[in-house]
Amino acid sequence: MKTVLITGAASGLGRALALRFAREGADICIADINAEGSQETLNLVRQAGGQGWVHELDVRSEIQWLQLQDAVQQRWGRIDVVINNAGVATGDRIDAGEWAWWEWVIDINIKGVALGCRTFTPMMKKAETGHFINVASLAGLMKAPSMASYNATKAAVVAISETMHFELMPYGIGVTALCPGFFRTNLDHSMKTSDPDMLKFVDKVFEASALNADDIAEAAYQAMLKNQMICNPHSVGRRAYFVKKYLPFLYRRGVLKMAYGLKKREQQRQSAAQVQQQESAS
Repeated sequence: MKTVLITGAASGLGRALALRFAREGADICIADINAEGSQETLNLVRQAGGQGWVHELDVRSEIQWLQLQDAVQQRWGRIDVVINNAGVATGDRIDAGEWAWWEWVIDINIKGVALGCRTFTPMMKKAETGHFINVASLAGLMKAPSMASYNATKAAVVAISETMHFELMPYGIGVTALCPGFFRTNLDHSMKTSDPDMLKFVDKVFEASALNADDIAEAAYQAMLKNQMICNPHSVGRRAYFVKKYLPFLYRRGVLKMAYGLKKREQQRQSAAQVQQQESAS
């Protein structure tokens, strides 16, 4: 029976990943800061044919990661799969939003992944087996305007994963960076942005996505079996990355068109705000 640890498993993609491994009869540690959601996931895992347990975890805390390591050692004595899934979203122009949001997204999206990898690599090295799945994003491969902080964190997750993929291969350990594009999930519920149109845009593309969390979880599972370094599950994402890599002039044209559109929208918003201010003053 495989032992699988998943962060951010109380909902969304983390829950879908837990259920995918549950169908294989895995024993799953549901590690999340959301105790109620974690218990719901555990109930679903058991219904799907797996086993599991809940451990409250703030991925930003090294102390809590070490406590989880102790719990895993006592309960399992080994670890087969670690999925660093916990993540948050931000969306703003470089000069907008609060600096605290940068610190928030960096702490969770980068430090949380790095701590998970650092904590459990020694256990896998000792066993000379295991696999990490680090959830990045298509944003880690392709950087759209108005998402600098989020893009930076997901690009860092890709960099960490690529480094580990080769570093740990001699020890029999696999590493996959999961890079989905937009899909129907609850990531936008906690998204921080000062742009009132950003959430509307995100909701729109979420609803238009042909894939859901279960589809992404299945792609991640298959990528793990093949020990793929990068898993880009969306066909549109794979085409876009191909264009960026092999037809850069087309990629540049598309991104610049998006950037000029964002500038126009920002100017319209500023003009509307000035008119409203003048009307209020008169």
